[in-house]
Amino acid sequence: MAIKMVLADPRTGKSYKIDFDATKEKTIIGKTIGTEMDADFVGLSGYKMKITGGCDKSGFVMRADLPGPAKRKILGATGIGFSPKINGQRRRKFIRGSEISSDIIQVNAKLTAFGNATVEKLLGLEPEEAKAEE
Repeated sequence: MAIKMVLADPRTGKSYKIDFDATKEKTIIGKTIGTEMDADFVGLSGYKMKITGGCDKSGFVMRADLPGPAKRKILGATGIGFSPKINGQRRRKFIRGSEISSDIIQVNAKLTAFGNATVEKLLGLEPEEAKAEE
């Protein structure tokens, strides 16, 4: 299965879905949550992005404080992967580690540094009217 990236633009509040091919997958595999990197490999030259999370093919979310790519069953009180219904409740839940591996199907990221051109223009997502005017 191919990895998909959901890239958030905090300036506009929009999110963009980017499908990876084999060469882009090799670039992102091995990175961890919190890693800031250039967004050139997804077609956004001049931009920087930060990995914020993701989930695997079974739907288990990634958590930044778990090292490695493995899936673990942890005792959680609050945080990513568990929302307690009763005050003080804890539950053992499966959570994926913070490292991106081949089992990860979706990676979430946000833009941190911005280039000159718009994201829509670089990704080829401009509306038809704007393309006709040029």
